[in-house]
Amino acid sequence: MVAMLLPVLLAVAGLAIDMGNMYVTHTRLQAAVDAGALAGSLELPYDPDLDKGLVRAAVLSMVAANMERAEVTSVAPGAEVRSVVVQARAKVQLFLMRFLNLADEYITARAAAGFNKLEVVFVTDNSGSMKGAPINMVKEASIGLTDLLIPDGTSPDTKVGMVAFRGKVRVGAGVDGLAAGCRNADGSVNTGINQAFMDEYYALPYYYRQSIPLDTCSDIPEAMPLSKDKNAVIAAINGQDALGAASGTVVSEGLKWGRHILTPEAPYTQAGSRDDFRKIMIVLTDGDTEDGECGGAYRASYRPNVYWTNAYYGMGDKASHCDDGGALNAAMLAEAQAAKDAGIEIFAIRFGSSDTVDVNLMKSIASSKAGTDDHYFDAPSVYDIPDVFKRIGKQLGWRLLN
Repeated sequence: MVAMLLPVLLAVAGLAIDMGNMYVTHTRLQAAVDAGALAGSLELPYDPDLDKGLVRAAVLSMVAANMERAEVTSVAPGAEVRSVVVQARAKVQLFLMRFLNLADEYITARAAAGFNKLEVVFVTDNSGSMKGAPINMVKEASIGLTDLLIPDGTSPDTKVGMVAFRGKVRVGAGVDGLAAGCRNADGSVNTGINQAFMDEYYALPYYYRQSIPLDTCSDIPEAMPLSKDKNAVIAAINGQDALGAASGTVVSEGLKWGRHILTPEAPYTQAGSRDDFRKIMIVLTDGDTEDGECGGAYRASYRPNVYWTNAYYGMGDKASHCDDGGALNAAMLAEAQAAKDAGIEIFAIRFGSSDTVDVNLMKSIASSKAGTDDHYFDAPSVYDIPDVFKRIGKQLGWRLLN
């Protein structure tokens, strides 16, 4: 009986070994191909049509690093917009199944990665210190990233929006049931200096009142909800010039309205589910929160002043200032956390020079992995801005599509 069953036992053992080898080889190969596709997608900002060899080189290097005997058989553009598809094969050590011609000795795997299922909002400082070359370089870099996300002649499942902020944010008609215009921090309509402070305003000498424009809203570009219309997005980006009457810099308001745009609940409803879309907020500012009370070159020497038209003074709050650890910086951290809790990744860009406190604030709002600053970027000069946006673009490509 043992002699009769021995061939059967050997056959079963041989099949088990062969199937185990096939499973292990396929698992390793699929992991290598996934890594290769992701590595290739990171080069798409620099090689969008796969004609420069950068994507292919990244794929080959990563696949080889993960499985040396894997053979990449194809690196090609994917059906998805701005994507790469990688196919590879690896030889399996077969015994019985090869002898019986029951299986191919090569295992294959496929993976695609790229830019899709993204919702991106540019949250950009439009205060007066950004005028000229800084805002122009930001516009150029934002348009370049938009072109990567929404190429001409395509319909990707990707949407882009924009929030321009100073001491407040301006929204359009019908967004939140209130009149079009700027908003205070409590959501009410900003009308310039709060009526409760007008007696103090009129008590100022005439030459001080002359220097306080009460309309610091109409020059702020209107926030744009998420859209697949590339031309409309570019027009909104180009509408920024950092000119006109100032109202300071309140970063928390930019973060708040960026979150509103990226979440499907009112006041904006264009966003998709956090389970379906990767949600990205790119925040750029060249200064700390500024309301005229924190010293330095922009401190106002009299009160009230133009800063009293911002989102906090505008609702009657005279106690929230920009000192280190003050209410406005606390609001900035709180709004960043609210965005993260809503499933939003924040990329924080610090343009220009700053002190350690403000750099640490920007690092704190960024969605960096533990122990890293991978979502925080320094841009000391205007010439650093385009490269920073490309580096962010590389991270946005880190997404498997199948």
